[in-house]
Amino acid sequence: MGTMEWAARRDHLRGVPRKMIFLAVGALTKAVANLLNTTTVNNLDTLLRLVRHRPPGVPLLTVSNHMSTLDDPVMWGLKGFPTSDPDLGRWVLAAEDICFKNPVYQLPETLVKVSLKLTGKCIPITRGGGIYQEHMNEALDRLIDGGWVHTFPEGKVYQEDAPIRRLKWGTASLIARAPVTPIVLPIIHCGFEKVMPESYMFGRRPPFPLCNKDIRIYIGEPIMLDIPKLKQEAIEMSRDSSFSECGWPKTICGLDEGAQRCLYTTISDQIRGVMERLRGRSRSSLKSI
Repeated sequence: MGTMEWAARRDHLRGVPRKMIFLAVGALTKAVANLLNTTTVNNLDTLLRLVRHRPPGVPLLTVSNHMSTLDDPVMWGLKGFPTSDPDLGRWVLAAEDICFKNPVYQLPETLVKVSLKLTGKCIPITRGGGIYQEHMNEALDRLIDGGWVHTFPEGKVYQEDAPIRRLKWGTASLIARAPVTPIVLPIIHCGFEKVMPESYMFGRRPPFPLCNKDIRIYIGEPIMLDIPKLKQEAIEMSRDSSFSECGWPKTICGLDEGAQRCLYTTISDQIRGVMERLRGRSRSSLKSI
């Protein structure tokens, strides 16, 4: 069992702490999204269907751009979305240096990690720690369980109105390594950068979310990825490419390091292309308003 793996169990302490946190956070996110601000969402039915009614054992992996530190959990505070049900809630990859530190109370780091993981379904990720760090394996375990994992594949907050950046390989590695290929659902949003701007006063974020902002969320359609075919193509591509090895495990996905790199690049490029097209459609709809 991995470090703090017990904290992922839904029945720990009969699930009471997690239920309490989801009720409280769910109420707060709905207030921020719908009372303090105005949130419009396109294609919510697709997300609800996949969260509630996807085939047993089939995992869901949602990917989105990253506009602010409030994106998750506020982006789930949608009218009609089951924010208070911890069994339907997502697991999210969260930057360890931002979400798992507590400078106010100086709580031990392990205690903070356990608390967020146990109650908030957050998985700490060390930025720069590589795609095979321990907690990426824990995210993979959640997919193996048939759960829902959300990632921000750009890897950090970008508040500029700009094309989707090159995606990090971590998300692609989860997709390729999962025994059952996840349903991959792209989401694009805008407006969170106004609710929680990175440079608001003296170059810092505001202490509380700002109000009277317009949040728009665009949910795409599932991305179809033929992983066996992509693996074969990656093997062929790797024979004609040269690279310096990083010491990756040699048999992940049944591929050597060169083929893994080609595979993760291809998957990431496909997802990025879909996200960018969805971003383009969202910009077009905003201009037509």
